[in-house]
Amino acid sequence: MKQEVDFIKFSPTQNMTILVKMNSQTVEYERIASQMMSYDHVYAEQVGFIEKAKNHEAAAHLQMAGGEFCGNACMALAVYLASEQGLEQGVWKEILLESSGTDRLIRCQVRRKADEFYCQVMMPIPERIEQKTIKYDGDELDIGIIRYQDFIHIVIEVEEFSQKVKEKAQSLAELLGVTVGSKLIGILLYKSKSGEMAPLIYVPLVDSIVWERGCGSGTASLGAYLAWKNEHKRNLSATICQPGGEMKVVATCQEGNLTSISIEGGVGIVAQGKAFIQI
Repeated sequence: MKQEVDFIKFSPTQNMTILVKMNSQTVEYERIASQMMSYDHVYAEQVGFIEKAKNHEAAAHLQMAGGEFCGNACMALAVYLASEQGLEQGVWKEILLESSGTDRLIRCQVRRKADEFYCQVMMPIPERIEQKTIKYDGDELDIGIIRYQDFIHIVIEVEEFSQKVKEKAQSLAELLGVTVGSKLIGILLYKSKSGEMAPLIYVPLVDSIVWERGCGSGTASLGAYLAWKNEHKRNLSATICQPGGEMKVVATCQEGNLTSISIEGGVGIVAQGKAFIQI
């Protein structure tokens, strides 16, 4: 027996994202997501679900399959809503969203240019940032730890994105997945000389571990970490290069404290239709 669902597929910096329009009370998100993400289905790196917002100020609620927060999925939903409202060329549209993984409303700004959309998102501010040296797999690693309400990102500065480095990052993510109790673990490999990042995202609930081609939340965390790491805690504006393209991050500080973080990138709508889920 098959269930029919309506979906839209997006490409925010090639971080292929599916959003499912929920027309019923079905809440089996993990099962739907695992099928739609698979190679022999619609195929993507992540799946979110569009629900009705509880807060009257928000245009919609984004529920990720693993209950995590996702910056790129917020971008995708904001772009979809703006396009459905007939956003004109060159005009900025502000959209507020509710999202899983955070209690705060997410403020998005969407602009259309030809057939492309650009979105700026005000991201959650980390609850805590710290730097530690840990012993792992026979090596000492200097890591940055960026903690949020329901997820954690780890920044590891590296000289190259070798297979050995990636394998070690993946095993660390899986270990953290069973020890820290977070809904999402991100390992952000960063080459400071070139400004390149390779983001690994692990969502334990849906057993998804992916080297993403572009990560919005990871971009925000890296920007927050770099601003925090600066001894003067100065404002930071940086372009982070990732396999799928570039994303911009802006972190502002006041009296040594992070006060806001925003990311900006391009989003394409690449497909829309119906998918069939085996139940």
